[in-house]
Amino acid sequence: MSQQQRPAWTGGSDEALVPLGRGEEAAPTTEGQGQPAAPAEQARPATEPGPATEPGPADRSGPAEPARPAEPAQPAQQARPADRRTAVDQRERPEPGPPPPDRRQPPPEGPRDRGDGRADRAPQADRGARRPDRPAGVTEPASGRSTATAADFTAERYLRGQSPPPRDGWRRFVYWLTGGRINFGPSPAEVAERQLIARAKAPVAGCRSIAVISRKGGVGKTTTTLMLGHTFASLRGDRVVALDGNPDAGSLGYRVRRETAATVTNLLADEREILRYADIRSYTNQAPTRLEVVASDDDPRITTALGEEEYRRAIGLLERHYNLILLDTGTGVLESATKGILQLADQIVVVMSPSLDSARTAASTLDWLNENGHAELVRNAIAVVNAVREEGLVELDKVAEHFQGRCRTVVQVPWDPHLSAGAETQIDRLRPVTRRAYLEVAAAVADGFTA
Repeated sequence: MSQQQRPAWTGGSDEALVPLGRGEEAAPTTEGQGQPAAPAEQARPATEPGPATEPGPADRSGPAEPARPAEPAQPAQQARPADRRTAVDQRERPEPGPPPPDRRQPPPEGPRDRGDGRADRAPQADRGARRPDRPAGVTEPASGRSTATAADFTAERYLRGQSPPPRDGWRRFVYWLTGGRINFGPSPAEVAERQLIARAKAPVAGCRSIAVISRKGGVGKTTTTLMLGHTFASLRGDRVVALDGNPDAGSLGYRVRRETAATVTNLLADEREILRYADIRSYTNQAPTRLEVVASDDDPRITTALGEEEYRRAIGLLERHYNLILLDTGTGVLESATKGILQLADQIVVVMSPSLDSARTAASTLDWLNENGHAELVRNAIAVVNAVREEGLVELDKVAEHFQGRCRTVVQVPWDPHLSAGAETQIDRLRPVTRRAYLEVAAAVADGFTA
């Protein structure tokens, strides 16, 4: 059969050719697409030649070729079951079950895929079980390669010029000579002193009472009470008061500048009228270091009348307005006033002179305290060897070894001419070694604030 030529296009008709057999048939749509799918291409006969080229201008002038008979429409290819399933909305499909576990490999521990592109989160209990326990407020390194944390960002490490300048010595001279450009920092002795100051400034919860005791007079018990109070008051920001609890006309009130003639007797007489710190301030004498002192009466007939109950009331009144209370006791631990002070004391400081009889008396005092229910005070006690001179016959190292085994700390305080005068004390007139020794006593006492 010979192929008939297609008539030339004359441009006289605007109608669009519609393929046979496709009429009003709508193209199926697929999920997630806004445009209809392209119609399936009709099959051509095997003997059909390639597409004819459009005739040029020379061919249009020739005789019109008869129209080629229309090819019979091929029936639309039926959709296979697999194609019909793709047309169904995936949201209406039931979710496929988990695949059977592979016995050769353990199931993955990560999030599971639910089949719709979203990962299935682990249950809340599983997430809490996998999360490691960590104390609150403690940071950990972000990776195992470094141990650095946010706590490393300190001013001393990351800011220039934050190293404190030296206080004295050749380091201070070099710092002054170079205008601060060369700073070797403080010396090891100065660093150790700053550590003692930090220990002495340890915080205290509520109020703390420290009793300074000795069964032998003239060993420097009042001086130790006064200097310990000066050290605490000059370093700390809280209130520090010293109470003269010596019934034998104690001299603590004469070691500071007298601002009032009131004594502990007047304090107890006006107890009901003292409601605030401003009320109790009129009964104390304050030193330049901010240490306050409650003096005792000069008349022994009045002070001996103050017993255990009276000193309990006085200490209870001071506890409501002060953070640290230093108690200067008498020479007799069997006296009523001393018994009341020891029962309310949180710590004790045992004072002795660098002599054999004074050390023996201090040891017997500890024996009495152990036998009368104050063993805890003995274990936490501070032993002070006062007014130590360079030469002497007593081997103080052996004395310190004895008390080191019974007390928590032993400190030797050197002799100082300013303290031996027995007058009003000024800290800036003390020798540096003396100030350093009392700083060690204060640091040792402050170590027991958390005990």
